[in-house]
Amino acid sequence: MGAKLKVAGLLTMGALAGALTTIQFQAEARNTYGPLPLEEMQQLAAVFGMVKNDYVEQVDEKKLITDAISGMVAGLDPHSQYFDKKSFKEFREGTTGKFVGVGIEIGMEDGLVKVVSPIEGSPAFRAGLKSGDLITKIDDSAVKGLSMDQAVKRMRGEPATKVMLTIFRKSENRSFPVTITREEIRVQSVRAKEVEPGYAWIRVTQFQDRTVEDFSRKLEDIYKQDPNIKGVILDLRNDPGGLLEGAVAIASAFLPSDSVVVSTNGQIAESKATFRATPDNYLRRGGADPLKKLPASLKTVPMVVLVNEGSASASEIVAGALQDHKRATLMGAQTFGKGSVQTVRPLTADTALKITTARYYTPSGRSIQAKGIVPDIWLDETAEGNVFAALRTREADLEKHLGNGDEKDEAREKAREEARKKLEEQVAKSKEPPKPLPEFGSAEDFQLVQALNQLKGKQVMVSKSMTERKAEAATE
Repeated sequence: MGAKLKVAGLLTMGALAGALTTIQFQAEARNTYGPLPLEEMQQLAAVFGMVKNDYVEQVDEKKLITDAISGMVAGLDPHSQYFDKKSFKEFREGTTGKFVGVGIEIGMEDGLVKVVSPIEGSPAFRAGLKSGDLITKIDDSAVKGLSMDQAVKRMRGEPATKVMLTIFRKSENRSFPVTITREEIRVQSVRAKEVEPGYAWIRVTQFQDRTVEDFSRKLEDIYKQDPNIKGVILDLRNDPGGLLEGAVAIASAFLPSDSVVVSTNGQIAESKATFRATPDNYLRRGGADPLKKLPASLKTVPMVVLVNEGSASASEIVAGALQDHKRATLMGAQTFGKGSVQTVRPLTADTALKITTARYYTPSGRSIQAKGIVPDIWLDETAEGNVFAALRTREADLEKHLGNGDEKDEAREKAREEARKKLEEQVAKSKEPPKPLPEFGSAEDFQLVQALNQLKGKQVMVSKSMTERKAEAATE
């Protein structure tokens, strides 16, 4: 994993396009454009003419313009994106939590598609795909050389159709084919249960349209079964973010009314805002407040929030708000560090621009861009230590991230390279692949056990090796 994992999007085979984003939707057109640079515009027109007339084959003029727009936006930062008709449709489907696909969250590594995580219950999950698997072929097409978008298009299709993926599993040093039948994926973004009498665990995997309603309903069910809940664990590990209003709502469930949850600041007036723990700030389309039925004791019950390197954006908003208000103890690892807001501006009925419009700040005024939220108590992944933590990509590893732009984090890259070599040496020595991490919420979930110990006042096995990664020089 020496090469950078370039996360181009949480592209769950047609689900949420745009990785680790806090999304706001804004439909109004903006016409306050300044004068255009004449010389550069003339160069653009000249290049367009040369490509159209001199290229070895005829090219589609509309495609040239679309590609120019895509390139211009992609050059801004890792999270801004131009949506053509197809990708905009996929994006809108993704925010509803249902789409047709195989059900994997992906990134790119060394020119190959990397499985970040199979979605629980999806065809890919049932087929046995694992985090870290590399997809080398899609049907008969080699993945090497394809863009993320091209790879996604080859894996998408109609329900009940099949796609064959050739998988290289590093931990086992082998390749094998897997045939998966595409189907509509319904992402369940909230899971909850009483892990022990009196202790509730509620996990949010992504902030979608239905997340707040599902969250409220599941907590209601737990309190009906046991009105005397003594502690709550909010699990935001590997939650890449999603809708800003969802984050504000989840934080509001645990904070006093009117508490500041997050503020945003950018170049335009609309980007300067403060979001508080009130229904007006998290109900996107009006209607009844789904948090209204939750018990009042939820505002004061002892609480732990679990986070890790995969907790990003909207989940960082929740974690930062609860930490700043001293409402919960944060446990785990330093979060992803994605502290920017994307606004989706429709261009036509079928196309749109997702553009970074603001940074967001925790209630105390912290900007976590390229740094993340530092937990109150550091935890290793397992009782034996960390296996995969140093290998995970964070915001500071992404090219063109806000902050120091393309400047590389040499220390971070060195740590990942050392961790990769250590893991390979361990595999070579033991002749066995590293033991996969247990499922979140299971009895073997080491970090969950430590969270329970914290709530019970018992000894917690804190990390002896994990340290804070400093933020890059800020560019406000």
